[in-house]
Amino acid sequence: MDIYMDTPVLQEETQDEGTLTHMLAKYHAPIVKYCYNLLWNHHDAQDAAQDVFFTAMRKFSNLRETSALGTWLYRIAYNTCMNMLKRKRLQRIFWKKEVAKVGAGTYEDEYNFGISPELYTALNALSPQDRALVYNRVVDQMEYCQLEEIYGVKAASLRKRYERARKKLEKMLTADSGTQEG
Repeated sequence: MDIYMDTPVLQEETQDEGTLTHMLAKYHAPIVKYCYNLLWNHHDAQDAAQDVFFTAMRKFSNLRETSALGTWLYRIAYNTCMNMLKRKRLQRIFWKKEVAKVGAGTYEDEYNFGISPELYTALNALSPQDRALVYNRVVDQMEYCQLEEIYGVKAASLRKRYERARKKLEKMLTADSGTQEG
């Protein structure tokens, strides 16, 4: 599943209908799944993906020749989702009412990739940033050099953060299996 390691975008590629068609055909489903796994809400994920592609087309000329299109789109998706989460948090604080809780996705949702209910619950307990990192490493099988470009954080820091998130998941899953057996 190495569709994210596409070659750097060439200068000749312009903002035309062919480029949009290519981006949508190749990256729409992976970007929606990625957004869902950060937001845990199908409708928000669809909205975020739409914003990602709108932003990508608007800022296509800013894409560096050395950047891979997929990595660039994931960076936009990550920033879009984090902004959506901040807005939801601010809405809850400002309006002092319960906005749909982030993390309230249901296990039956179509983007769970056949994971167990226990792993779903454990992932739901991670912060959106850690969940995004785990998703990119495990599901998308991205290398740390790609993640460094997406998150704007040094690869060594991402490795450490991934290890901490993995240990948290391991601890939650071990504790969960211990309570089921006992």
